[in-house]
Amino acid sequence: MLHGSTRRLISVPPKLHFLPSHLNQIKPVQFSRQHNDRLDYFDHLLNQCKSVQQAQEIHAQIILTGSHHSGFLAAKLISVYSRLGLLLVAQKVFNTTSFECFSNLLLWNSILRANVLHGNYAEALKIYLKMRTLGIGADGFTFPLVIRACSLIGCSKLGHVLHCHVLQKGFQFHLHVVNELVSLYGKLGQIHTARQLFDRMNVRSYISWNTMISCFSLNCDCSGALEMFHRMESEGLEPNLVTWTSLLSCFARCDYHEETLRFFNLLRTRDIGASAESLAVVISVCADSVYLDKGKMVHGYVIKAGFGDFLIVKNSLISLYGKHGGINDAENIFLEIKTKNIVSWNSLISSYAELGFCDEALELFLQMEKEVGEQMVRSNVISWSAVICAFATIGRGEESLELFRKMQFTKVMANSVTISTVLAVCAELAMVKLGKEIHGHVIRYLMDNNILVGNGLINMYTKCGSLKEGYMVFNKISGRDIISWNSMITGYGMHGYGEDALRAFYHMIGGGVKPDGITFVAVLSACSHTGLISEGRRLFNEMQKEFKIEPKMEHYSCIVDLLGRAGFLQEASDIINSMPFEPNVCILGSFLNSCRMHKHTELAEGIASRIFNLSSEAAGSFMLLSNIYAANGRWEDSASVRVTAKTKGLKKSTGQSWIEVKTKVYVFSSGNSMQMGSCEVFKILEELDVQMEIDGYIPNNSFVLHDADTEEKRDIIWS
Repeated sequence: MLHGSTRRLISVPPKLHFLPSHLNQIKPVQFSRQHNDRLDYFDHLLNQCKSVQQAQEIHAQIILTGSHHSGFLAAKLISVYSRLGLLLVAQKVFNTTSFECFSNLLLWNSILRANVLHGNYAEALKIYLKMRTLGIGADGFTFPLVIRACSLIGCSKLGHVLHCHVLQKGFQFHLHVVNELVSLYGKLGQIHTARQLFDRMNVRSYISWNTMISCFSLNCDCSGALEMFHRMESEGLEPNLVTWTSLLSCFARCDYHEETLRFFNLLRTRDIGASAESLAVVISVCADSVYLDKGKMVHGYVIKAGFGDFLIVKNSLISLYGKHGGINDAENIFLEIKTKNIVSWNSLISSYAELGFCDEALELFLQMEKEVGEQMVRSNVISWSAVICAFATIGRGEESLELFRKMQFTKVMANSVTISTVLAVCAELAMVKLGKEIHGHVIRYLMDNNILVGNGLINMYTKCGSLKEGYMVFNKISGRDIISWNSMITGYGMHGYGEDALRAFYHMIGGGVKPDGITFVAVLSACSHTGLISEGRRLFNEMQKEFKIEPKMEHYSCIVDLLGRAGFLQEASDIINSMPFEPNVCILGSFLNSCRMHKHTELAEGIASRIFNLSSEAAGSFMLLSNIYAANGRWEDSASVRVTAKTKGLKKSTGQSWIEVKTKVYVFSSGNSMQMGSCEVFKILEELDVQMEIDGYIPNNSFVLHDADTEEKRDIIWS
């Protein structure tokens, strides 16, 4: 049927469909002519090919007629199989092609294009190196393909080698080759080199201009992108939709939300219209900002302009409503999509995750896994990372770690976001052994140069008390950012190394890194934990005067805690009263604890009253005030406060601590007996008690807030 329809369109010899034995009757001269006709015929059939079955039938005819020795037809078959999604079959055609055909450059370009189109960039580069080994020269079709593969892998060294090959072969002025080189250097972050190549071009196409603007966009250089946009207009070229989309993307990447919306409105006034891609950019801006109403307006334009069925737009709308808490709207848009891709699923999973609906996120993730066979949607690293992060964010760290283990079993490669999330869980659960295992994984997969992973390792080691290892990671990071410094300063401070925290702080400033609000929380907290009063005072004052950072609630909390712990209660009280906003329960609670430490009942009563006015459910504050009364021997007042708390139904959260021994976590909580090992623990405590007595240690009974004699208080301490 297929052959019959094509015979009416092209004249072919009647013996063409016979078996090879009949072809032997053709005279040599006639064979040459008929051979060319046969190539034209099969070329025509392959151009018309629409299905895998048709491709296989034509392929069989090519073999039966002995035409499979043609490098031209082998190249065409590779292109067809690649277009139909059968990369492995295309690769097999290439591998089984006779050696004589390997001089055909079209054959090599076809297999290169097939691998690049299917994202098999490393294989494409290997094929190019094989070409070089066999002495087969590249042309204006080869270079754009291999340069694109190199840019998508992000290999700077190989990119420079390819540029040298381009110069050696004399393609430095070839339009398509230079366009790809500009794109390569833009993706590698070498925007200056990309600009030089662009400026040296004798002829520029729309692709050249759009590529250059995209380079500025990738490197978050809005001024450069806008300058190139205006230069394009000044040279007589009207920016097209791709140009506008690149410009919008640039401002969106830099979080210039208002400018992005302004340029989108300007685009609409130019009578150019809009594209699905430009609408997706604008919707994503509205999703990442406070512009929900404008996002809804853009949604209305989407429907009016007929972009409602574009998948890229639908996916952006899911993120828009999901990020603004409109999960029902996000679900409805998701359900409207007939053929969902991985981005559709990930958008809704991420929406659930960001709203803290981790169980719903996991349920949707599992549903996606079940539908693999139907829609060929396979979970990727973004899907896994969203669910893992969802559980980690709401404190269900052990479940997030279990998901991470399952992810590894499915052979999905973790990225920097996944690793940093899991490291944060290890830090919170003090699971330093697992953290070290992940560190090994990071080194094996060459992720140790990633700044996000490096910061996660610093945070994990320092929070687990392994300051030496944390500093080693910190020291190896070449381009430290503010998070690297903050993590190191926080680690020193929380373990009582205030002097080291201050040294790191001044080293950071000396290196030209400007501190932020989090830096001052870390360094003030370090001063508080180690009693560095004068340094803390000075830093708090310099924070606003020298660094132009307005103190927030957390900064006031640190300075009040610092002064209160040191006994400067009146100074701390003055700071509380002079705050430009109302102090919260945390600040007042911290000051109340300082009053307890220094037995200042009068100040404590005033602060407690303010706390109870702010929050009637501050159980900890009731207990603190009761303890202050008890420490001063006011047993009736202490009992009265506790009765009031009990009447209100308040209950103080139970204190917990835990330790990891041989990969098992043991939790200790006040008032609960241990499930196992209690006999050994209490035996060691008794031995310590005896040893402390021998060494002359006298227990501080003032912390036993019970009306009891000295001997009873001693027993309570060790019970």
